[in-house]
Amino acid sequence: MAFGHLVSIPRTSTSIATGGNCWKRRKFVDNYCASSISTTTRASWQPNRNLITKEYSLKHNISKNPFKAIEGGISSTSDDNKIEKPYLVNASSAQSHESEPQAHHHESQNSFNAIKKALINVIKFSRLYAFIGMQAGTISASIIAAENFSQISPMLFLKGLLQFMVPFFFMFQYVMGINNLTDVEIDKINKPYLPLASGEYSYNIALIIVISCLFLSIGLSWMVGSKPLFWTVIVNAALMSAYSVNFPLLRWKRSTILTALSNAISMVGSFNIGPFLHMQTFVLKKAVSFPRSMLIGSLVMGCFYVIITLSKDLSDVEGDKAAGLKTLAIRLGVKQVFWLCVSLIQMAYGIAIAIGASSPVLWSKIVTVLAHLIMIGYVWNHAVTSIDLSSKESLQSFHMFMFKLVTIESVLIQFVR
Repeated sequence: MAFGHLVSIPRTSTSIATGGNCWKRRKFVDNYCASSISTTTRASWQPNRNLITKEYSLKHNISKNPFKAIEGGISSTSDDNKIEKPYLVNASSAQSHESEPQAHHHESQNSFNAIKKALINVIKFSRLYAFIGMQAGTISASIIAAENFSQISPMLFLKGLLQFMVPFFFMFQYVMGINNLTDVEIDKINKPYLPLASGEYSYNIALIIVISCLFLSIGLSWMVGSKPLFWTVIVNAALMSAYSVNFPLLRWKRSTILTALSNAISMVGSFNIGPFLHMQTFVLKKAVSFPRSMLIGSLVMGCFYVIITLSKDLSDVEGDKAAGLKTLAIRLGVKQVFWLCVSLIQMAYGIAIAIGASSPVLWSKIVTVLAHLIMIGYVWNHAVTSIDLSSKESLQSFHMFMFKLVTIESVLIQFVR
């Protein structure tokens, strides 16, 4: 303890006190320091020269002000700060080095969160789930056009598929974006989580995205040089603009019939007939011909697209009423439209069963009929046991369920002969 106080003794020179009492007190301090240092410093300082020098320095400094040294230990002076300063600097430096990785960690975490949030907003704005769900139809139609892969190399097929999918991806973003722009007030009630409705995107930013996607889609289609692709993009843009934009004679979503027709024609052309003609005429350089499976597929898929259009409005009744829209769900009620959708699904499966049963190929007849009978039971059980008509979330899940049925049907169409 004594040594801990002694190391901070100042080294400034002062006058040495004289007199008997001072000499006695100085002698006492010298003895006190010697006894303290002898037990502490010898273990700490190995070189004798350093030991003697530091003992002398300590004694010499104490002798300059013995009274101050004795009362309450050795008090600090300005030179104490000089002695302790390097240690303080080192401590603060260590703390700064420790805080630097933490700061970098926080910065990287913030950057990661910002990127994650941006991607989530893109997914919400573009409704990627719908685009991915519909691509099963695009792939199925392209496979039907190829007939068998002995006539086409896998790389050529993949190239032709991407030539159609990439431009149409941007067209799909335009379609979803123009609908978001024209339905901001409705989405604030029905879908407040969407970036435009929630304020994550400003109206100008969303408008720039939508216009950019439109020009990218048309430009890429023109560069590819496929007439089926180009006209599919143009017709789809025209129909969906008429469906969404609030201009005279437009805003077709106010009419149930025009809504169903525009959406069904747009989706059949975009995900079935368009990619089929693109693969058949542009990639494979064949003459136009529609096989049995393509005709049946277009008919059955058209029914599913109408059902998707109707089921979308089931969870949007509140916002559509506030906007003055008269959707079928508002006119007839949610329950009636829900069971109408289920009935239309069963009707589409019935058409597939009837056509499959008339197939001249036995294995195609068995697979088509049996698979669609199973689907009828599966859809009915899901509608009865899994859907709560009073829950907005449950009705939205039914709409999402339709994309699963489209994917399954796109696979089953391959077995139709």
